[in-house]
Amino acid sequence: MLDGLITSKMRVQILMRLFLNANSRAYLRELSKEFDASPGHVRSELQQLAQAGLLESEREGRQVYYRAARQHPLFPDLQSMVRKALGMDRILDSIIERLGRLESAYLVGDYAAGRDTGIVDLVLVGDIDRRNLDDLVAKTERYIDRRIRTLVVSHEELGRFDERLRQSPVLLLWSKAPGGDNA
Repeated sequence: MLDGLITSKMRVQILMRLFLNANSRAYLRELSKEFDASPGHVRSELQQLAQAGLLESEREGRQVYYRAARQHPLFPDLQSMVRKALGMDRILDSIIERLGRLESAYLVGDYAAGRDTGIVDLVLVGDIDRRNLDDLVAKTERYIDRRIRTLVVSHEELGRFDERLRQSPVLLLWSKAPGGDNA
């Protein structure tokens, strides 16, 4: 999807990495290693995206960290495109419609950090029909060409996992507001 609009594959990888979870940040060597690309190529793309205002940078010691520029007018659109390109929108729509009483859904692990590793880790909170979940996961995996691992917990159980969840990247994908509206 994005690679049809943006001709540089490296630029697409950077946008996917930093816009999926806008709280994530990365530095040049980290991205270079992750994308198996030369630092010069990654640096050039980072600079172009920063000059366009899509990324912001901050120096910490010798490292320059980059992150998505949330204040950019295109930020919501780009983040939505990234999520759609990774299939997150379809996963959520299917889960919400078919699985019972979902209270919230979290993306954890590599995808929450913005890394497209091919394995999507989801924590689903609520009273979920596990048989429907297994069926849905199998169908969605074929559709988005990625593996999905799920952990289903009650609201009470989430409290016990809370400390471990905070130790790794976590991205709230969906939450049911107290009045029944989506937040």
